[in-house]
Amino acid sequence: MIRSYKTFGIVLNQRNYSEADRLLTIFTKTYGRLSLLAKSVRKPSSRKRGHLELFSLVKIMVIKTKGLDLISEAEAVNNFSHLRQNLNRIRIAYLFCELVNQLTAENQENESVYDLLLNSLIQLNSPVASRDLIISFEKKLLELLGFGLPTKLDRTSLENYISGITEKPLHSKKIV
Repeated sequence: MIRSYKTFGIVLNQRNYSEADRLLTIFTKTYGRLSLLAKSVRKPSSRKRGHLELFSLVKIMVIKTKGLDLISEAEAVNNFSHLRQNLNRIRIAYLFCELVNQLTAENQENESVYDLLLNSLIQLNSPVASRDLIISFEKKLLELLGFGLPTKLDRTSLENYISGITEKPLHSKKIV
């Protein structure tokens, strides 16, 4: 049995966990969406601290445990620094990550969704991001996951359709 593995992934979500730990949701190319524990990452002396930021493309070493799998090593491959300088782009990146987090199942590989998310973040990080990026991302994600599309393809119809699928409102809807 494999006790550890290395993979690339995009940090979708992070929550503080106990005094110095953080629970991360990372979408990986080879394992899909994973919930992983980063021990002591909130300590100022942590070597992993700056590498596991929201929206970052990371290379991680994961150790399997009986409970939550642990991140033992982390390296930021791309932190999308240009994207982080613009509040509107941060909002859009948050929406993309929330959609992937809510619409995908845990531990199910989906290379196409990973590629869509990564390419969308790369495009969002470029100096000239497309104005239609949100609608394009939502349509493609729904198609890749087999949900189909609503009859109307405007922003409001897509949001309502996605909220119906997830059966809960999107947090990012309030900020985008």
